[in-house]
Amino acid sequence: MSGPVNETQRRFAQLCAHGGGSKGGPVASKVWELLRWSGQTLNVLGYEAAAEQFDAHPNANPWHVCFAIGLAWGRLAKLEVPFTTHVVNVLSDWNDHDLSGACEYHLERGPEPIEKSLIGAHILFGKVTLPLPLPTTLDRLGTAQQRWLSPILNPATRPPYIGSWNATAMFMAALFAQPSLAKTQRTSTPILPPGGPIFTGLKMLHSAKILSKGPAGSTLDDATFEPGALYENNALMVELADRRSDWCLLDVHSGVYMLGTRDPRSDDWV
Repeated sequence: MSGPVNETQRRFAQLCAHGGGSKGGPVASKVWELLRWSGQTLNVLGYEAAAEQFDAHPNANPWHVCFAIGLAWGRLAKLEVPFTTHVVNVLSDWNDHDLSGACEYHLERGPEPIEKSLIGAHILFGKVTLPLPLPTTLDRLGTAQQRWLSPILNPATRPPYIGSWNATAMFMAALFAQPSLAKTQRTSTPILPPGGPIFTGLKMLHSAKILSKGPAGSTLDDATFEPGALYENNALMVELADRRSDWCLLDVHSGVYMLGTRDPRSDDWV
């Protein structure tokens, strides 16, 4: 690994250097333990962040709150209560004031991705009716996700800028809003978002002979939608989850994220 940016990556590089695995890479059990530690540690922050946003918006449509959290965790915006307020307001009642306000919380990619994502989300929320309150079982959450994905799967009806991340991150946020439910997930229901760091992390694990195959698709997740890659890459995370009984798919997802991210801020997260 060139230039690790966080402790997860530094420890993974050390494991790879030591080798000793049955297939020639690092010892698999030590990599699984590293991912479990990293993912569960990061998820403590994730559960707290989701709770903060929901506590601040008790009367909001919870899906709107989830979409705001997903946007921020996609590295498009700073996850702050005023940002979520603007997102909730603009998705509930489209207006220039809240659209502009949400865009002020942009990160290095600028305000345009936030604006385009919100336009796409507003179109989708006008087409798709999601259950209220948030589903409290994995199966019902998966059913809601399939309803949300229906117009996205068709290129003719998919709104601009609703790519693989924006199509799925809202449901990951719904899991973070319900920690007890999230900790029971062992299969890809609902599907968790891919994202560049997930693709990169899975690729690294395959190169280290920890995974049976490499990820599908690419690191690009803002303008394209590859439904096949979503399912294939979630299957790889399920493969990892099956190696231990003391973690959930969200732990795997966050551990792989920490392995693949290039965000220097990640060194302060775990």
